[in-house]
Amino acid sequence: MTPTHSALIVPVPTAEPAVRHHRAHLDRAAGWGVPAHITVLYPFLPPARITAAVLDTLRDIVAGVPRFTAAITHADWFGDTVVWLAPTPAEPFTTLTHAIAARFPGAQPYEGAHPDVVPHLTIGHDHPPATLRAAADEAATHLPITADIDAVHLIQGIPAPGGPWHTAAELPLGPR
Repeated sequence: MTPTHSALIVPVPTAEPAVRHHRAHLDRAAGWGVPAHITVLYPFLPPARITAAVLDTLRDIVAGVPRFTAAITHADWFGDTVVWLAPTPAEPFTTLTHAIAARFPGAQPYEGAHPDVVPHLTIGHDHPPATLRAAADEAATHLPITADIDAVHLIQGIPAPGGPWHTAAELPLGPR
């Protein structure tokens, strides 16, 4: 099937042991084949609009942010419906989001639904709070998690079970 959506994410493979099981049951994106990640920008442009020029622009923006190491230190919440893990530092992620959204004004984080960008790695959402709390408590036993952040991935797919989402481009961050 032809992808209908795209996103810019930072995969965090070192977090998979802490969240894989929970995400499989509690995070819709895991069912689409999206790995544990911190979102930089979703939704991005429709895949049909991602040209070589768009990729070149993304590469330039992403290369303007130096590679860094992040620590995932604690679980947090959006209300009582979304539980997530917090990366520190958060600023490089928000810098990437703001820079890309400024260059592509038609692609705003979460379609402009939230006024503030909060970098996060989702554990689960839209399940009973007690279920989400138990997942957060178990995931927290794996913390802190360290991740070397050296690239943003452009992924594409269909937001439905079995999407499948795949990496269309890997965009390296700049040198440390």
